Amino acid sequence: MKKIAADYAITLNNEFGFLRPLKRPLITVDEEGKILEIRQYNEEEINSSDIEYHQGILVPGFVNAHSHIELSHLKGVFKEGTGMSGFINQINELRESVDEKGRMEAMEREFENLSRAGVVAVSDISNCTESFALKKKYLTLKHSEENPLFPVYYRTFVELFGTEPEDANKTLNYGQKIADEAVAMGLDAAVTPHSVYTMSPKLLEITAERALKSGFVSFHSQESMEEDEMIRSGSGALSDNYKGRKLSVPPVTGTSSLEYFIDRLLTFAKPKIEGKINLVHNVTLDRLSIEKANANLQEPYFTVCPLSNIFIHRELPPLNRMRLYNLTICLGTDSLSSNHLLNMVAEMKCIQDNFPYIHLCEILTWACLNGAKALGIDGWCGSLTVGKRPGVVLLENVKDFKLTELSKSQRLA
Repeated sequence: MKKIAADYAITLNNEFGFLRPLKRPLITVDEEGKILEIRQYNEEEINSSDIEYHQGILVPGFVNAHSHIELSHLKGVFKEGTGMSGFINQINELRESVDEKGRMEAMEREFENLSRAGVVAVSDISNCTESFALKKKYLTLKHSEENPLFPVYYRTFVELFGTEPEDANKTLNYGQKIADEAVAMGLDAAVTPHSVYTMSPKLLEITAERALKSGFVSFHSQESMEEDEMIRSGSGALSDNYKGRKLSVPPVTGTSSLEYFIDRLLTFAKPKIEGKINLVHNVTLDRLSIEKANANLQEPYFTVCPLSNIFIHRELPPLNRMRLYNLTICLGTDSLSSNHLLNMVAEMKCIQDNFPYIHLCEILTWACLNGAKALGIDGWCGSLTVGKRPGVVLLENVKDFKLTELSKSQRLA
């Protein structure tokens, strides 16, 4: 049993006012990390030898709602500000530029960093099996004095691509074999479609239908103006890139890429479409796209990866519009091909710097509870609640509930 105290806690728990910071929190956890008690401590008891006191704010463990951890070997390699067309060219050129040993070492470093910094769960994209052994290791890992790392849950989305319709069934079968390998290792995994611009209409439809049978979809949505231009008018840098490589392009619809995606779902499902559908990036998310998603999807989630969006596009998602429509916003890091680090505090700091009126408590809801809901694991994580084992994380160097350049996180339980 462990007793942890701090200056404040942001519990994301209705019992304590949900978004209201709890002053002088004392959290008791058992050996498995399950919360046994949350209360305010008395000043007289804080010096007790069995209480571990920290300066800072206690928060639930983070849920990284979008990551590509198998691309960790690409840290510091990509040029910034290239747009989606330039980014795709770099992926095609550099993805295999490091040997297997180097790729595994880079991944292992990031698995450890995420664990130490307080990430308890990750929605992770895979295109191969390389990350599976490490995911299994962290799923079953036991924290102890000898082993300072903590377990991390990964839901794996085996992402499919393919612009040529005649290859659709073969591509789906190949992806399903990768997903089956993960499941055989005890991991939660299923196929998922990548995006509207990397898939033929047929592959998009059959992959989305297969993914929804698992109950979960992770989909790159409206990441760039180039993507929307391709679907709306068949023009722009991304469309020219594909045509230059003699690849088939999606049909021109005159609508946004998210509207096109939902129309593909409606070829095999009726509103409201069941399943947790995680729409990732949302840089060009507009009113009509939001209204179509709300009208046709039972449980949409809108994940933002602000540092990645700045890295590639020098743009940010329209968080004001997303908040106005009361969308369920989640937070992710994307990959080290489009980011300098996989760090949830850095992502929160980016949001705070660009939208200073959004309170830290709200941003933490995106970084913890909403991500847990998107992965269907909010029964055990996402908030500091008695009976859950959400991870207890310390946010340090926070001033007046504002993150600073020195702010960092560490997992305590």
